[in-house]
Amino acid sequence: MSDLLLELYSEEIPPTLQEDAKNNIAENFMLFFEKNDFKKVVSEIYSTPKRLIFYYNNLPTNIKTEAKVLRGPKVGAPEQAIQGFIKSNSLDPKDIYEEETDKGKFIFAKTKKREIPVVDEIKKNIPHFLNGLQWRKKMRWGDYDLSWGRPLKSILCLFDKQTIPFNFFHLTSTNITYVDGPLEDKAVVIKDYIHFKKTLNDKRIVYDNAEREKLITKHIQSFLKKNDCELEINNKLLKQVINLVEDPIVLKGSFLKDFLKLPEELLILTMQQHQRYFSMRSINNHKLINNFIVVVNKEDIKNKIIKGNERVLTARLTDAKFFWEKNKSQNLVKQVSKLKGITFYQSLGSLYDKTQRIRVLASFIADIINCKKDDAEIAASICKADLVSDLVGEYPELQGVLGKYFAIEQGFSLEIANAISDHYLPVGPEDRVPKEKISITVALADKIDNLVGFFGINEKPTSSKDPYALRRSALGVLRILIENR
Repeated sequence: MSDLLLELYSEEIPPTLQEDAKNNIAENFMLFFEKNDFKKVVSEIYSTPKRLIFYYNNLPTNIKTEAKVLRGPKVGAPEQAIQGFIKSNSLDPKDIYEEETDKGKFIFAKTKKREIPVVDEIKKNIPHFLNGLQWRKKMRWGDYDLSWGRPLKSILCLFDKQTIPFNFFHLTSTNITYVDGPLEDKAVVIKDYIHFKKTLNDKRIVYDNAEREKLITKHIQSFLKKNDCELEINNKLLKQVINLVEDPIVLKGSFLKDFLKLPEELLILTMQQHQRYFSMRSINNHKLINNFIVVVNKEDIKNKIIKGNERVLTARLTDAKFFWEKNKSQNLVKQVSKLKGITFYQSLGSLYDKTQRIRVLASFIADIINCKKDDAEIAASICKADLVSDLVGEYPELQGVLGKYFAIEQGFSLEIANAISDHYLPVGPEDRVPKEKISITVALADKIDNLVGFFGINEKPTSSKDPYALRRSALGVLRILIENR
C-alpha cells in the first residue's frame, strides 16, 4: 500500500481561517477517495499557524476502472459541452459515437478496462482542491495571481517517498519543508513522513493540534497549582490559542491591583478577547486576581516577552479605566435623551422611541405579573442608556452589563440594575433566563417590541434569513414564560 504527504507552508494563518482550510481540503480528499472506492485509507490531518498537513496511508497504487458506456450531451449540443464531456472523462475524440435513444440522439463513448496510477490522479486533483478552497478572508501579495489566507510560500508533496511535481499558480511542489532559522526559514529535504515528523520534532514544532492542547493545558495547570489559583474557563479561547503557536510556551504576567476595581466582565473581556490572555481567580474567594496567563511561540529570554505583554495590557486597562471613571458618573436618566440620535430602524424610529415603547409595555406587563410598576418603568426607561457611553462604544459586547454597573454606581436598586443587564437574556440556547420580576418584565417588553415592530412593517424572517434575530426574540419570550411559570 502507498502513502501521501502534503504540506502547505505559509505565513501565519489566523485560527478560524486555519480550521476552515484544513477541513475543506480534507473533505475534498475524502470525496476523492470515496469516488474511487478507497476503503481502508488512514488519515492524519494537522494544522499550525504556518502549516496545513495532510497524510494518508493505505492508498492503492493503481485505480482499476471497468469498461463502461458513457452518455454525453445531445447531438447538436454546443461544441463546448461536447469538449467538456471528452475532457472530463479523459476520452479520445475518436472513441465517441452517436446513438438514437427514446429521448433523442446522444453522443456516447465506450471506455476500456484499465489501471490508472493513483499518483497521476492525485497530481491532477490536488491543484483543483487548493484552487477551490473558499476563504472567509483572503489576500494577494506581490505580482502573483494566487489568493490565499496568508502568503503561501511552498508546497511539499510526496507519494511513496517520491515527489509529486505539480504547479499551483507560481509555486511548484517539491520535497522540501521549512523550519525557522535564526535569520530566515531554513530549507530541509524530506525523505518520507517519518523523516518529516522527526524534522519538525527536532525543531520543537508541535504539529499535532491535540498534542499542543495537552502541553498548554499541562503547563497552565502547573501554574495554577503553584499559585493557588483557578482559571477563568474559556474553551473558545483555548482553541484559538492552540492554533496560534507551533512551539507553545506558557508564561504568567501581572498588572496593577488598582485595575481590579474595574468591573470583572470588563477585565475578562480585555484580557481574553482583546489580548487572548487567560484570566485567573483566587482559589479561596473565586475573585479575579491581578495575574494572567499568556501562551507564546518561543522562549522568553530575560522576560522581554512577558514585559511586553504586560505593557500592552496596562495600556488597554488604562484606557478602560479612563472611560469607566468618565462614564460611571454620567446620569443615566439624562443620557436617555441622547438615544434620539441613534436610529433603531428606519421605520421604527430611534432607540429613544424604542425605550418609550418598552416602558409602556413594561408598565402593562408589571400589572399582569404583580411586579413593582414604578421600578419596572424606571428600568425600562434607562435599559438602553449605556449604549451612548464611550465604554460600550469600545466594548459593545458588554452592552447592558456596563449599564448595570453604571446604575449601581449611581444608587439605583440592585433589581433595577440587574434588569438593565438581564433584559437582553437569553441570547443563546445555553444562556440563563431572567428570574427577578423586574428583569422578566423589561426582557419581555423588549422582545415583544422587536417582534411586533418588525412584523408590523413586514420585515419577517425567512427559512434562510433572520437579520433582526426575531427567532431569538420569539424563543426568548417562550423560554422566559415557560421557565418562570
